[in-house]
Amino acid sequence: MGSFSIWHWLIVLVIVMLVFGTKKLRNFGTDLGSAVKGFKEGMGTANEDAAAKTPIEGPAGATGQTVEGEVREKTKS
Repeated sequence: MGSFSIWHWLIVLVIVMLVFGTKKLRNFGTDLGSAVKGFKEGMGTANEDAAAKTPIEGPAGATGQTVEGEVREKTKS
């Protein structure tokens, strides 16, 4: 069985249009387009969030290393 020709695809398209109607197909296209647009916006927001989480440069001479310690109350002597 070979590949489908353009005539086969046109017949399939006509049958789909008869079964679903053009209004449903138009709504499906609109919904699909808005879903893709929302996905792209979400990806852009994720990239902005990742950029916002990058470390900010500290004062001159800072090595960017974490120093662990403990905070204690200062006692009067």
